[in-house]
Formats: sequence, C-alpha cells, structure tokens
Amino acid sequence: MSDTPFGFGLPPEEPEDGDDGKKKGSEGGGQGGQGPANPFGGFGGLPGGSGGQGGPGGDNPFAAMFGSLNPNDLGAAFQQLGQMLSYEGGPVNWDMAKDIARQTVSAGTADGTKDSSVSPGERSAVEEAVRLADLWLDGVTSMPSGAATSVAWSRAEWVEATLPAWKQLVDPVAERVGAAMGDVLPEEMQAMAGPLLGMMRSMGGAMFGQQIGQAVGVLAGEVVGSTDIGLPLGPAGKAALLPLNIEAFGKDLGVDKNEVRLYLALREAAHQRLFAHVPWLRSHLFGAVEGYARGIEVDTSKLEDVVGQLDPSHPEQLQEALQQGMFQPEDTPAQKAALARLETALALVEGWVDAVVHEAAKPRLTSADALRETLRRRRASGGPAEQTFATLIGLELRPRRLRDAARLWASLTDARGLDGRDALWEHPDMLPTADDLDDPDGFVHREQMDFSELDKMLGEAAGGTRKPDLTKDTDADDGTGTEGDSDK
Repeated sequence: MSDTPFGFGLPPEEPEDGDDGKKKGSEGGGQGGQGPANPFGGFGGLPGGSGGQGGPGGDNPFAAMFGSLNPNDLGAAFQQLGQMLSYEGGPVNWDMAKDIARQTVSAGTADGTKDSSVSPGERSAVEEAVRLADLWLDGVTSMPSGAATSVAWSRAEWVEATLPAWKQLVDPVAERVGAAMGDVLPEEMQAMAGPLLGMMRSMGGAMFGQQIGQAVGVLAGEVVGSTDIGLPLGPAGKAALLPLNIEAFGKDLGVDKNEVRLYLALREAAHQRLFAHVPWLRSHLFGAVEGYARGIEVDTSKLEDVVGQLDPSHPEQLQEALQQGMFQPEDTPAQKAALARLETALALVEGWVDAVVHEAAKPRLTSADALRETLRRRRASGGPAEQTFATLIGLELRPRRLRDAARLWASLTDARGLDGRDALWEHPDMLPTADDLDDPDGFVHREQMDFSELDKMLGEAAGGTRKPDLTKDTDADDGTGTEGDSDK
C-alpha cells in the first residue's frame, strides 16, 4: 500500500552524477511506482514553468516557475501564480487538472507516440468489433447488451469523457485531506488566520489539480477503453475503445491486430453489460472510495506546529512543509475496511469479465489464451488499473485475487449455469466475500448445495406437494399417535 492517497507524481528522473536518484518529495511518482510521501508531492509540472516532466525545480513550484525564466517571462509567471492563489473552487482545481492532462497527452508517450484524431476507418472498425463482441457475449451470459452506442476515442477525448468520473472519485478524498487545513486552528483563531488558510486551500486545490491532471494524462496514453481500471469512467451505455492505444498494446504480441481489437472489444462490452444490469454496482464501488475518505485522519499536531511557523510573505515555505509530510494520512480501521471492500468488489468484476470473455473468445479466436495471459501479466506487472489505484487511494489490486475470482465464476458456471451464476449479482450480500476468494471451490460447493435445496423446494411447491404446517405443534407428527388426538 502506498503512503498516501494522492501520490500522483512524475516518473523518476535519471540520476545525475553524484545523485542517488532520490528526489525529496517526489520519490517514485508516476506510473508503476509508489507516490511521494505526501499528497502534494511532485508539484513540478506547472504549465509554463521549467519544472515540467523531467525538468529542473521539480520539488518546488516557485523554483520551477522562476528559477530559469528570463525576465520577459516573469510577467506570465506572476500572472500564473496569481491565478493559482486566487482559486476559490472545491478541493481540486479541475480546470488546472484538465489543462495539464491535455498537455500531457499532447506531449506524447515515452516511446514518442503522439495523439491523433480517430480516422473514419478506425471508427468503423471499432463499431464492428463491439457489435460482433456483443453477439458473442449473448451466448455466455444471461445479461443483455449494455452498450447503446460504441465510440472510438483519441486520448484527448478519453480525458474529456472521463473527467466527471474522476471528479466523483477524487473529490471526497481531497476534501477530507484539505479540511485539515481549517481544522487545526481553534475557531476563534480561524478568522484571524483567514488569509493564510485561504492561500493554503487555493494552493492545495492547485497542487491536487496538477497531480491528478498528470496522472490522468499519463493514463490516457495506456488505457484501451473506458473500463480498464474496473470502474465505469465513461458515460453510461457507451462502449469506447482507443484505436491508437490498441495498436500500441498489440504491437509486439505477434497477434493479428483484428483479433487484438476484438478481444479488447469483448472486455469492454462485458464490462458495459455488468454495469448496465447491476444497478447498485457503480455506487457500491464509488462508495468504497468515499468510505476510505471518511476514514482519513491527519496528524493535526504536526500541522499546528507548521501553520504557526508559516510566513505568508514566503509562500514557498508551505511547499517545503507539504514535502515534509505535513498531511501524512494515518492508516485507520475504516480505511482498511473500505479498501478491502473495494479490492474484493473489483476482483469480482474483473474475474467475471475474464471468465465470460474467455468463454466467448476461446472457440473463436486462435490467440484467446495468449491475449488472456498478456492482460493478466499486465496486471501483475502493474498495469494502468494498479498504478492508478495505488497512487489514488493506496490500493494495490493483487493479481492473485483476479485469478481466484475468474476461477470461482467459471466453476459457478459449471455448477449453476449462466442464469444461476449471474443471479449472484442481484444483491451485494449474495456475492462471494474475500474469504470465499481464498477458497473458491468451497464457495461453489456450498452454493451448489443451497441452490439444489432451493430447486427442490420450488419443485415441491409447483407440484402441489403438501409442505408441513409449521404453525401446528411439532409433536403432532412425531409418530406417537397424538396426531389422531388432535382430530378429536
């Protein structure tokens, strides 16, 4: 588990001569590693400054903006600083997040691939793949299609379409951390410290916006659809694929690109069915994130000491304090319970998708096994889902959970059929638990016995078999002859 819910940061810089590679306040940020040790680390990528990705001054936004600017740029830098300090919105500056995400997308991925508009041919190929995927899924699940439309997105379009979902995910966590800025002072002192607290909130919103924008921008260069991280990030009923990223995904696999596209379309369409026909699932997953946010506790004693020493005329002191872990969140039982619920629910979602997609693809795609294993290894090596959750809320979705969940759903299919398996999604209390994922065969065996008993009871009721009247004395039918007495 990472140290902080907002460990979004930049990819580690290459160590310079004599540098041990450990940058204060920005260790291991970005994709594939744990985030910095505080929720505001890695604030070096302000637009217009020199502290962008891999640039100097990454540990201090003010040094990033002013350290290497020529005099002609100072006016723009001060204007940017003024905009940052004048922000009066919610806990995250989403305008800044959107701008930085778009800039990150425009910069391209590490291999030099630049974003591009979707061509008419790519759009048609995606629509055909989703249509065929839905047709194949009809035979392996009782849930009907959940995609009213299918779309092909560029990376920039993915950013635009998913930001509302990110806002719903991130705001509760940022709100709880940001509230600590005002909670540390006695009520009678808050009015006196109003300007300082206002500045801290404005900078906090900007810092959150910068980190989230970077993370979403980097993620846009890797995801292949709208459900890669196991959550419905796009609009409801809209199956979406990213042709540019699908091409990059299949580049070195040695698999026909049409098969790659179709397999990924199967996964996207399966996710859409699940979220469309299990109405409580979205709120259940997002609610687990909110539950985590409610469990965040901040070391207010340390915050009180730092706030008392801040000089409003030297705002860079705030950044230095933030980098020293002023808002280091503490592990609490509420956090751990929420993360456990979220991890189990995500494993069940991904396991169900894995099982039904494999059942649909296996007899039709020669590369089905290879593509399935590639996606599983992507999880194991820290794919987009794991990286995003690890940096967002400290959750590491373990691949073992996914394999166990997929095996459980496949076994349930054999034991209960498609209808019986999918019926478990009718209510969250019917789903397997974390303990059941540790013993999938045990859960299937118990469910099979319970299902057989239910079938027997329903059959007796349909056939008119008299069921015992539980309102009578239990001794009336014990073979002692008292039943005859009761007729007298």
